[in-house]
Amino acid sequence: MSKQYLKPLALAVSLALSLTACGKHDSDQNSAATPASAGTTAMAGAPKTVFDVSELGSMDQACTDFNQFVNAKWVDANPIPSDRTRWGAFDQLAEASLSTQHDIVENAAKNAAGAQAGSIKQKIGYLYSAGMDEAAIEKAGFDPIKPKLDAIAGLKNGQDVAEYLNKSFSNGDMQVFSFGASADFQHAETQIGYAFQSGLGLPTKDYYTDPKHADKRAAYLDYIAKTLQLTGVSAADAKKQADQVLAFETKLADASFAPVELRTPEHQYHFVSVKEADKITPHFSWEKFFDAQGVKIDKGFSLSQPKFFAEFDKLLAKAPIGQWQAYLRFHVIDDASPLLTKAFQDNKFDFYGKTLSGQPEQKPRWKRVLGAVNNSMGMALGELYVDKMFKPEAKERAQVLVDNVRNALKARIENLDWMSPETKAKAIAKWNTFLPKIGYPEKWRDWSGLDIKSGDYYGNVMAAAKYNYEYDINKIGKPTDRKEWGMTPQTVNAYYNPTDNTINFPAAILQPPFFYANGDDAINYGGIGAVIGHEASHGFDDEGSQFDGQGNNVNWWTKEDRAKFDARADKLIAQFNAYTPIKDKPDAHVNGKLTLGENIGDLGGLNAAYDALQAALKQNPDEAGGKIDGYTQDQRFFLNWARVWRGSIREKEALLRLNTDPHAPASLRAIGAPSNMEAFATAFQCKPGAPMVRSGDKQVKIW
Repeated sequence: MSKQYLKPLALAVSLALSLTACGKHDSDQNSAATPASAGTTAMAGAPKTVFDVSELGSMDQACTDFNQFVNAKWVDANPIPSDRTRWGAFDQLAEASLSTQHDIVENAAKNAAGAQAGSIKQKIGYLYSAGMDEAAIEKAGFDPIKPKLDAIAGLKNGQDVAEYLNKSFSNGDMQVFSFGASADFQHAETQIGYAFQSGLGLPTKDYYTDPKHADKRAAYLDYIAKTLQLTGVSAADAKKQADQVLAFETKLADASFAPVELRTPEHQYHFVSVKEADKITPHFSWEKFFDAQGVKIDKGFSLSQPKFFAEFDKLLAKAPIGQWQAYLRFHVIDDASPLLTKAFQDNKFDFYGKTLSGQPEQKPRWKRVLGAVNNSMGMALGELYVDKMFKPEAKERAQVLVDNVRNALKARIENLDWMSPETKAKAIAKWNTFLPKIGYPEKWRDWSGLDIKSGDYYGNVMAAAKYNYEYDINKIGKPTDRKEWGMTPQTVNAYYNPTDNTINFPAAILQPPFFYANGDDAINYGGIGAVIGHEASHGFDDEGSQFDGQGNNVNWWTKEDRAKFDARADKLIAQFNAYTPIKDKPDAHVNGKLTLGENIGDLGGLNAAYDALQAALKQNPDEAGGKIDGYTQDQRFFLNWARVWRGSIREKEALLRLNTDPHAPASLRAIGAPSNMEAFATAFQCKPGAPMVRSGDKQVKIW
């Protein structure tokens, strides 16, 4: 991984972290090019064998370790590819999407010269072909970033640094912090500006001080020095500058919030006027910053982490200019490395890929360039992907399933025995304002203002960065568009956004093993149905429950009901805190608080999907009573839930994710929610006291 600039708002929650994948389409995935919903029942006369029961272990494992029962054989037979840090069901499906995208961009590149001038096909073609032109990139060396390096070399004091940052941001090139538009936490109908902590090269603040990460810090120092040397800095000077960079970032890290702290809305939003912001950063003028961005700020903006920005200002005033230059120089090179020569790319991979994540080999070049296309023009590529893979009628089929699961969640809220009628009424009011979005946007983005040229990879990516930044910040002061998407259709994922109260299901996830046109109800509800329930349940998780149906961060709970919710959530925290998912590392625990939102989403979503399945089976009693391949509908429901989470992960990547990922390890998601459900124990005839049966005070019931 490289440093990640947090998009303000960092609160939108997804089913899984962003996914890329390897391999080729298999026949099962190819057959699902146009996905369809199971609706309430499978198609009459349709084949039902969409789950290979030969992959299952012995039945006595089901109540001991359901993940092992469902997935162990598959995991043993499917090792992680050498250019991956993990491999599983998500990754396989992501590869299907990636393969389709590859076909699209290769075709666009081949026909770019003859394509309609200024069309997205031509722009994508030029962007991709420029990235694949290794000879031209090698010849250019690091010439593309020399103007930036020269500008940094000319800085003389903190005021010069401030002016440099103002100009850099205006080009979509963010350093130290990030800035963008998002809905106002208190007036969600309007977009405001958010300035957000960032600027670190290591994964979290703990990596800068915790003794257990000393080896990573040492490796990071080496990486910084090697990076600087690639641009002609001497070895001795590079080592000195690397020490300066690490010391600089350590101060930023000390003033930053950790990932678990950023789950709290008040750590993401701090509304101030421009004058109030200038008091926090007296050496950095926000008025000048906004003028440089061409943004008009009315009443104010969110200076989201005041402590961080106060430290940034202190560094502007007191850090030696040479230290600032070392920091900025390194990050300019680091950010540009994927777009430069093989030496830069290999150097970055050696640290972020091999050292931090344990990935043996880089992905092939076409996948790396395709990643840049997605980062630069992802929604434009999505328009071409949808045209090829996802037809309009698929939305209608998926909508039925969405409605059924949402209705099941509503019924669960209405029947809660621990919530007062007063809070229930407000929960239902929020439920009533959910906006489900399926497949792709109703309106595509306009890319006519983006100039992409043939043969200029770095220049094209920078032009796109500026274009996308301006597109984003131009929303400031304007109404929030609930119909806009924050995830591309070709992404195998789904998400909920509390500030617009939308649940979003991209086209690429509406395929096997989540979604089968000819599958039985149980398979579909255990797959995409649980995904739908998961995202809807995010509206009522520990974070989402702090926002109302209009997207405002307000309290709609009675004090007593909130205390009851927190007590139940604490049980889920304790459940996941106890898990130690890495073999031979008994001290490496899951962070139950960091993963709480996703675990609530799994638990609420799986329960809602199960209820929706029961409602569907009542409409088809013949199917309800029968077995498929020897398994009941209830059993197949849980089998597909676990299959979705099958996979394996390299140890270094697993350790990294325990520190950074708000999602629990996939193997634990396969068992965490089912172990709290009486329906699971009944389906597999698990006896009290079995490892997969949590009962009494240990059983968690929320939504």
